[in-house]
Amino acid sequence: MTSDRERFTTIYDECRQRVWAYVVSRAGRQVADEVVSETFAIAWRKFDQVPQNALPWLLGVARNVLRDTIRAEVRREGIRREMREWITGDVADHVAERLGVLKAMARLTQDEREILILVAWQGLSMRDAAKVLGCSVPAFRVRLHRARKRLRAELESPVPSQTGLVEELS
Repeated sequence: MTSDRERFTTIYDECRQRVWAYVVSRAGRQVADEVVSETFAIAWRKFDQVPQNALPWLLGVARNVLRDTIRAEVRREGIRREMREWITGDVADHVAERLGVLKAMARLTQDEREILILVAWQGLSMRDAAKVLGCSVPAFRVRLHRARKRLRAELESPVPSQTGLVEELS
C-alpha cells in the first residue's frame, strides 16, 4: 500500500497543475478546483486502472467530470429559470398554455405523442429515442419532423369542441 500511496503522490505532484490548466482552459477557474479534486478522487478509487503515463488518462477523466458538471449546471439553471418564470409570470397564462399543449397532444396519434415525449419531455437524443422505438436515426428524424409539424398544426387550429381534456384523452 505504501508504494501505491507514493506512486499516487508522485502522479498528483506531476500532473495536478496540468490537469488544472486543462480544465481552466475549457471552463474557467470557478469550476477547476472542484473538477480536479473529483478527477484525483476517481484516480485513487480506480488506481489499478491508471496507466504508467497517467496524464492522458487523467485528462480523459477530467473531461468526463467536467462534462457531467456542466450537464448538472445546465439542469440546475433550467430549474431556476422555470421557477423564476412561475414566480414572476402570470400563473394563469402558464396553466392555459400547458392546457393548450396537453389538448393538442391528446389529438395526436399515440405514436406521434410517444416520439415527442421521448425527445421533449424525457430529453433523449435522437439516437437514444430511435433505439427505444427500434428504428434508425434517419427514420426517427423523419417521424419527429412529422410529429412536430402535426403538433404545430393542432396548436394553431381552433379546438374542435368544448369537451374537456379527460374526454379527449379517452
